[in-house]
Amino acid sequence: MMKHIITALVENQPGVLARVVGLISGRGFNIETLNVAPTQDPTCSRMTIKVPGDDRVLEQVTKQLNKLVDVIKVTDLTQKHFLTRELVLVEIAVAPQKRDAIVELITLVSDAKVVSVQEKSVTIQMIGEQDKIANFMNLIKPFRILDISRSGVIAVARGE
Repeated sequence: MMKHIITALVENQPGVLARVVGLISGRGFNIETLNVAPTQDPTCSRMTIKVPGDDRVLEQVTKQLNKLVDVIKVTDLTQKHFLTRELVLVEIAVAPQKRDAIVELITLVSDAKVVSVQEKSVTIQMIGEQDKIANFMNLIKPFRILDISRSGVIAVARGE
C-alpha cells in the first residue's frame, strides 16, 4: 500500500488540528503519522500527514483539506523531490556490565547516539529518514524496550 506524505499550511488557530483530523478520519481514512509545528510566520503552522492508501485516498484527502477555511495550502509531496526526517527516543533496559557493548553496537551500526544513561537503562536518540529509522528499529528489537517515543515524519519539498 502506498504511503502518501501531505503537507498543509494552516492558520495557527485553536481547533484547526481537530478539524483536519476529523475530516480525514470521518471519511474512513487512517493517519499513520501527524506532525504539527509553527512556521517562520507565527500565524501559520505546517502539518505533515502520512496517509496510507491508493491515489483515490490521496485525491479525496487533498480535496477535502482544500475545502477547510483554515487551510492555506495543501501539497502532496509523494511524487516530488522532498526530504523527510523522524526523531525516535528509545529507553532500553541494560545491565551496567553490558552497557558499553550495547552502546557501541548501536552507535556504530546506526548513527544513533546515547542521550541519557540510567542505572539499569540507556536512552538512545535516532534521527533520520524512514528507511534509516526502520533499520534502527529492527536493530533494537532483540533488546528489552522500556519506553519509546516517535515524532512522526516531517517533510519539506526540495528546490521549490
